[in-house]
Amino acid sequence: MPVSRLRTLPPLLPPAGDGQRIGLFGGSFDPPHEGHRHVTLMALRRLQLDAVWWLVTPGNPLKAGRAIAPLRERMQAAHACAAHPRIAVSDVEAQAGLRYTIDTLHYLKQRRPDLAFVWIMGADGLTHFHRWRDWRDIARAMPICVIDRPGHSRAATASIAGQALARYRLPEEAAPRLPATPPPAWAFLHGPRLPISSTQIRARRDAGG
Repeated sequence: MPVSRLRTLPPLLPPAGDGQRIGLFGGSFDPPHEGHRHVTLMALRRLQLDAVWWLVTPGNPLKAGRAIAPLRERMQAAHACAAHPRIAVSDVEAQAGLRYTIDTLHYLKQRRPDLAFVWIMGADGLTHFHRWRDWRDIARAMPICVIDRPGHSRAATASIAGQALARYRLPEEAAPRLPATPPPAWAFLHGPRLPISSTQIRARRDAGG
């Protein structure tokens, strides 16, 4: 196939059947770790999802200036860490030239309008959600599942975004309804928490630990 033809092919998405419930878990995954997997498995179970896609980003606009491992290395590490038939690892943002979450959500909804997507984030993400580009549009574009993280429970719900979206919050026991609930809608899931983060792992690595 000519190179020019290859460049015009649309980015490949993980496979999914019509009408499936798909969680989207985005991040730099630098490096991926058991905490990412723990959050994913909780979302799979509590939201009754068919699969979760790990969207490994080319870079994080909120962390500009910080050195980041090459995408190829992070993708390989994410595949090794996920190790689950219902977790798919994707670099669709790099393939499609997407930079911001809002653009990624619109792109995926346009490509697969038949799927019921849910955006997954840790409670630390909700704490800083108001700093994301067009965060209110993100909330209007897709239901959101927030997973509790150590040290962020109260800060997340008391944050600017947490307060602004409070009236759209579903009771935790209603979480299985979230993928089918028109946005804005979100749920905060509590459960066992792992005190681990990519930041901590990088710090230990840089210190020779």
